[in-house]
Amino acid sequence: MSLRDKAVFYHDNYYGYFINISGLLKCMALFLIDVSLSVMKHKYREKIMITKYLIKLAFITMTTVLLQGSSVAADNKAIITKIDNLLMEKFTPNNTGAVFLVSKKGVPIYRKAFGKSNLELAVDMKPENVFQIGSMTKQFTAVSILMLHEQGKLDVNNNIIKYLPDYPNGDNITVHHLLTHTSGIKDFTKMKALWAVAKKDHSPKELVDFFKNAQVDFMPGEQFKYNNSGYAVLGHIIELVSGETYEDFVEKYIFEAIGMTDSRYANDREVIKNRASGYHERGKFTNKMMVSLTIPYASGSLMSTVDDMLKWQQAINGNQLLKQSNIDKAFSKYVLNNGEQFTYGYGWHLKTLAAVPIREHGGSIFGFKSMGVYVPSLDVYVLGLTNCDCNSPTQITRDIAALAIKAEL
Repeated sequence: MSLRDKAVFYHDNYYGYFINISGLLKCMALFLIDVSLSVMKHKYREKIMITKYLIKLAFITMTTVLLQGSSVAADNKAIITKIDNLLMEKFTPNNTGAVFLVSKKGVPIYRKAFGKSNLELAVDMKPENVFQIGSMTKQFTAVSILMLHEQGKLDVNNNIIKYLPDYPNGDNITVHHLLTHTSGIKDFTKMKALWAVAKKDHSPKELVDFFKNAQVDFMPGEQFKYNNSGYAVLGHIIELVSGETYEDFVEKYIFEAIGMTDSRYANDREVIKNRASGYHERGKFTNKMMVSLTIPYASGSLMSTVDDMLKWQQAINGNQLLKQSNIDKAFSKYVLNNGEQFTYGYGWHLKTLAAVPIREHGGSIFGFKSMGVYVPSLDVYVLGLTNCDCNSPTQITRDIAALAIKAEL
């Protein structure tokens, strides 16, 4: 690697550290060590000439880095102030709270908690708190399906009758239809009969049997209509194909594989370290309604933290779980039977914000709401997790992402 390339390398790889002095010193030290090793490779007479050159080059390079770092720090400080103002207005100290994270190139530049994680005990929220993430679970279900696709254990273009032989119209519904919300299957969360059985634990088969004979909304591929039932069927298929429960599959092949140590399948009975309590507000705050977590299942049953979700985003970016060709399937826009394009891939909405392409998904489950926005062109990730389904982070997360886009963070 040339000396110029070394300077560029350290600039690019330690950009995120420029917001603090210790990071600048780390960058300088690494660069100087590296160029010193370059000197040692030459003969004595050449060393003297090269050393003079390197000292000058290091001085010029690090001066540039320091100046740019100061500029970046100033820009970041301005954005951080704006983010603080937005969030402190929405989340007050003595009410339910939230945790927000903003990262640039995988490095957090904003990570703060607001409000209370438990109202009854007056416990302050902290960045390490664990939240139910609701429908952001669908990202993990979609990637699990793609992992099995990559292993040759299923094909996203197969009809689901191959895995569920008795599923009505299963010879016309594909795994792809389920992933993209174009199957036409009735959304079980909209069925009134659900509330009679919602507190009872169900096997995946029992859950699918609950809605599979309901009248369909449309024929497969005719429309896009967001649908939790499709992801419940996907969870069942994951279990049938892999021979493992959905919970075990995600825990083993995703959470453990990429170090998401504070993420898990939700459980209301077990003691979970740093769990944030969930609330409703209907005139006054109440504890969240108890519903069996076998109901949201593969469409909304997971728990996580902002730090773990950043690991997830980095794993997706770094192809830690899938080859790029299969990652691309998740982030492609598809078309309906009539050729009309829609803005959902596999587990992510694919939209634009301030005319810039983004990937986003939110979640809503009893007592909790979540929202994540990723800006690929800037490698900026914005995430908000809240512990009251009365206080959605959706719009404010988008607003923060828009600030980052405007500032070209």
